[in-house]
Amino acid sequence: MKTIDIGILGLGTVGSGVVKILQDNAQKITDITGCKLNVKTVVVRDVTAKRNVDLTGIELTDDFTKLVTDDDIKIVVEVMGTVETARSYIKQLLNAKKHVVTANKDLIAQHGPELSELAKQNHCDLFYEASVAGGIPILRTIVNSFAADQVESVLGIVNGTTNFILTQMTQNGLSYAQALKLAQEKGFAEADPTNDVKGKDAAYKMIILTQFAFGKDITVDDVKLEGIDGVQLADINEAAQLGYTIKLLGIAKLIDDKLDVSVGPVLVPSSRPLAAIQNENNAVLVTGKAVGETMFYGPGAGELPTANSVLSDIIAVTKDIVLETTGSRFNGYVKNVALAPASDVIYPYYLSLVLPDKPGQMLKLTEIMAKQKASFNVIKQTGESQGTARISLVTHTMTEVQLNAIKAELKEMPEMQLLAAYKVLEG
Repeated sequence: MKTIDIGILGLGTVGSGVVKILQDNAQKITDITGCKLNVKTVVVRDVTAKRNVDLTGIELTDDFTKLVTDDDIKIVVEVMGTVETARSYIKQLLNAKKHVVTANKDLIAQHGPELSELAKQNHCDLFYEASVAGGIPILRTIVNSFAADQVESVLGIVNGTTNFILTQMTQNGLSYAQALKLAQEKGFAEADPTNDVKGKDAAYKMIILTQFAFGKDITVDDVKLEGIDGVQLADINEAAQLGYTIKLLGIAKLIDDKLDVSVGPVLVPSSRPLAAIQNENNAVLVTGKAVGETMFYGPGAGELPTANSVLSDIIAVTKDIVLETTGSRFNGYVKNVALAPASDVIYPYYLSLVLPDKPGQMLKLTEIMAKQKASFNVIKQTGESQGTARISLVTHTMTEVQLNAIKAELKEMPEMQLLAAYKVLEG
């Protein structure tokens, strides 16, 4: 029986999970692939650190070059994190004819096209299923199950940290600061949670999903981005009273054959399954022209769920090695799609404002809306304090151009404070 040796870069949470699953499911993997997969070498920063995984028979080293120069190692798993260091290592590995599996979303979002081209030139596989939505096999599903369908939209909860925070605010009445602290205590948020709460992590994942679903390479500058750090508990409660749940959603959709990509807080009708996704779980909705709307749900992070996605890539590479079909792009779909102008992007919006609690203020607000040919669907006063009134409203559908003009006018009126302006997902 053929043995395929594997190297691993990094032995943190995911790396340890990869070793455990390979050990626990060795026979099943052999039955499926016809090969024995053997972890030969693991590269770490500190070889003296205590590990919570059985490393019997595995070489532990801090010398990366051992992966490059060992001809027996055919597949290398990169789960070390970082961007530039990982990029340099993966380029060296691909040039050494090693197949690479990575879970590094930041790297793939920023340098995926470059690395994919290098892999193709060297007839190597480069797979990264685990870079998006942890244990949900969403990338391979889009490549395989939607190959003959036209994807019209991909949207969902793709960041577990922010979903945990918003869940705690919604269900337990915690403030944003309290919910973030709890997330950090439970290990769902980093000590520096900036990339998560500012939406950048979700934006990187949407960049990858956009390439797979629409064949379009975009950068983070093409993503309209807003985090959850401005979401107030009052917004959560007001949304609930209106029949909505606030979620941080990534949305990539075609509008008249043009593409719009965004990440930000969105009011989701509480009747929709997406509103019920709680805590660190993720869910991705893919709408195809033929199949309609489908939802993929599961853990968005964690040792074994993410490691399971890594293993699916390792098995795919192994099958390619056996069949001598390595070197194909993970996703070969390429299409020249223009980005949609703001005048074509249409949603209802939730706005919350603080106004002076005196006659004529609502009239001023109405005049601002009317000037932009925008109208209210629902409007209510939700609180008052020391001469001010808090107003929440949901508009009828309008363009981003209208919304931006309304926001600009409100900014010129110091007595009116706009607290939030979030998209509303229609039921």
